[in-house]
Amino acid sequence: MMSTQIQLVSRPTGWPTADNFRTIVVELPELVPGQVRVQNEFISVDPYMRGRMNDVRSYIPPFGIRETMTGGAIGRVLESTVDDIAVGDVVSHQFGWRDIVQEDAKGFRVVQEIPGVPLSAYLGILGMTALTAYVGLLDIAEMKEGDVVFVSGAAGAVGSAVGQIARLKGASRVIGSAGSAEKVELLTGKYGFDAAFNYKDGAVRKQLATAAPDGIDVYFDNVGGDHLEAALASFNNGGRAALCGAISVYNNTEAPVGPKNMANIISRALTLKGFTVGGYFGRMPAFAAEMTEWLKNGDVVFDETVVDGIDHAVDAFFAMMNGQNTGKMVVRI
Repeated sequence: MMSTQIQLVSRPTGWPTADNFRTIVVELPELVPGQVRVQNEFISVDPYMRGRMNDVRSYIPPFGIRETMTGGAIGRVLESTVDDIAVGDVVSHQFGWRDIVQEDAKGFRVVQEIPGVPLSAYLGILGMTALTAYVGLLDIAEMKEGDVVFVSGAAGAVGSAVGQIARLKGASRVIGSAGSAEKVELLTGKYGFDAAFNYKDGAVRKQLATAAPDGIDVYFDNVGGDHLEAALASFNNGGRAALCGAISVYNNTEAPVGPKNMANIISRALTLKGFTVGGYFGRMPAFAAEMTEWLKNGDVVFDETVVDGIDHAVDAFFAMMNGQNTGKMVVRI
């Protein structure tokens, strides 16, 4: 059996290009005891993957050069040599950018299909993406009922989940930023945000002040840069920020300039805490239980941007980095 796989062949400087990647076809050997073989149905492309293309110290090792890229994926078992994973089972895993994956069974987790919910949801609203939103909002930023919550990059997979969870947990006002008028309309309509603005329409600091005249208590940061500076200007005393991402600076070739108002952290007794979801997998059962009920009840909705074909995985990644996705970006194998 042949497996089509995507590899990183050189480390990007600034924005990645197609020359940084290659597609290979690998002939898979016979399974050995303890292995399973899976036909992927969807793979995930995510902003954090840009950081893994750099050979720098981080919370997770960088992608290896001329090695198949890893990341979230979900598929069905074709063959199995273990008792607890059967042919036909749906499994999630982190073996990423390939159509057929063959690895040790310990790297796969069997998941249950939910009627009416696509399998790709396990890469987004039922997976690490929304777990990131859940943990960041409730554990890191410690959102309380009545808080005013601001979410940057709010029309993305994480941001849209943050806003909906904040509403369900009793936020008094939920505000989001996005990069187009269409996404702003989506936030205040489908996702139930109280207010939203297009960060391309003017200074973020001024637009946030207008959207949150009484200040904000919680900031969920997916963007960094001018959005973080705007949040620091709008925070009420005792405000808390969950720092999840900084996509505005991922492709910079020069050192980014920090916010000019860092002194507000002191004068307003603010708490800013960075996190990665890898340290919070213990929260998965609680998250999965609540999110499954919210989905069944129609309390949470989600969007996906789907690109077809493993050969277009790199194109999907570029589109996601340029903000062309609404909700979770996935590649359908």
